[in-house]
Amino acid sequence: MGQATNSSRVRTHAYVGVAELQSDFLLQKNAILQRLEEFASVKPAEYFYELAYCLLTPQSSAINADRAVEKLKAAGFPAREMEPAEFLRQTDSYVRFHNTKGRRLKEAKEKFPEIASRLRDGRSGADLREWLVRNVKGLGWKEASHFLRNIGHRDLAILDRHILRNLKRHGVIHSLPTTLTPRRYLSIEQKFLEFSRFVTIAMDELDLLFWSRETGEILK
Repeated sequence: MGQATNSSRVRTHAYVGVAELQSDFLLQKNAILQRLEEFASVKPAEYFYELAYCLLTPQSSAINADRAVEKLKAAGFPAREMEPAEFLRQTDSYVRFHNTKGRRLKEAKEKFPEIASRLRDGRSGADLREWLVRNVKGLGWKEASHFLRNIGHRDLAILDRHILRNLKRHGVIHSLPTTLTPRRYLSIEQKFLEFSRFVTIAMDELDLLFWSRETGEILK
């Protein structure tokens, strides 16, 4: 009886394309690991700019968001008083919803001493993410995960459309979610983690692999 109970608990996987995935990873492995090392070596002085980047990327070009952050940095933000939206609306660094996101950057500037203190206190990535989502306007689960990954935290899923499409492609999820509630986000993250263990490729490494498949680049 006990044996039947145990066997019924063995999970069967309907994953597809695993060999192809592992082959793709081997081709990109060195570049992916190098990018993750770069994230781990980001200095605290750069944390605000990584946060700014993640506040700007939703529904906008990642490349333009990066350009906008570089312009803000060169202009002396956040130390100098200025209107961030002026940089976000420029053609070569255009970010959608620039007025709203400009306000979010100014709010993040005021909040950042507390954010920096939290980042230093040794909390787990999961605990930090939950705090950021609750306390920083403009950061959802995806954006908070992205920020923490970009400063060296591991095992947090960044569930954007590129990642979700690839999770569906490999049978990790059956359909693309129309919305991502916190509960749904964490459920998919757990499935992603189980898949990463099955294919023996870390979730962070899979994230960058999926991104490179979709965009042709290993972006931050």
